[in-house]
Amino acid sequence: MAVVRTIVLLLLLTAGVSFAIYALTGQVKYRRFGLTVLKWTLLAALAFFAVLFIDRARS
Repeated sequence: MAVVRTIVLLLLLTAGVSFAIYALTGQVKYRRFGLTVLKWTLLAALAFFAVLFIDRARS
């Protein structure tokens, strides 16, 4: 569980750094990368918590 939280935190940090670089440089590729990382991070986190919820509901 701690590993998953660490990975999600690092991915959110990566998206944040990407947005910061976009703010400094104005290059759209960094914003696009940040949005992609953020989207997939949120989807993975939702899937992880859905599995936890289903596991708790079954027991």
